[in-house]
Formats: sequence, structure tokens, C-alpha cells
Amino acid sequence: EHYGGAFPLWLAPVQLSVIPISEKHSDYAKAIAKKLRQENLRVEVQNKNETVSKKIRNAEIQKIPYIIVVGDKEKKSKTIRIRDRQKGDLGEAKLGDFLKKIKKEIKSKK
Repeated sequence: EHYGGAFPLWLAPVQLSVIPISEKHSDYAKAIAKKLRQENLRVEVQNKNETVSKKIRNAEIQKIPYIIVVGDKEKKSKTIRIRDRQKGDLGEAKLGDFLKKIKKEIKSKK
């Protein structure tokens, strides 16, 4: 296997990890994950009682291509904060815009 565990988005067993900043953001994180699953993406929600930085670190160790972090700001503005495995923090985006981007990425790589 020549990827060293860092599979490309289209091949990764878990393509996205959704991380709520606190327990009160859990419902929003689950709603985001549900929408992503409806698009046939492989998603996990990290609801463990751990710090956000530890959740992000765990997702990075698992080499998950994209990490989505949601908190008060994202919930209020109906956005998501995106982290790319290779590029780091990509900032905030609307879920629909992000979906278009990754669908395009998956199509171009297959």
C-alpha cells in the first residue's frame, strides 16, 4: 500500500470527521453529518468528552482527509469550519459550497 495510511478522499474509509466544540453543539454536528451521509460520504461524529484539540489530533492521527469543526459561530451562521489533512485550517464555508468542492474532488480522482 503506497499511501502510508493517508488515503485519498475517494478511498479513505472515513472521509470526514465532524467535531462539535462542546456538548451543546452535538445536535448541529449530527445534522451536518446526516447531510453528508445523504451525499454518500463516509462520516463520523466525534462526541467523546474530550477537548477539541484532542479530537482534532485524533482525527489527524487517523489521517482523515477532512475535519469539520462546529461551534456557536458556525451554528449561528449555518456554516462549518474546515480543516484539510494536508493544508490545515481552510476557514469557514457553507456546507453546500463545501459539498460541491469535495464532490468535484472525488470525481476528478476516480
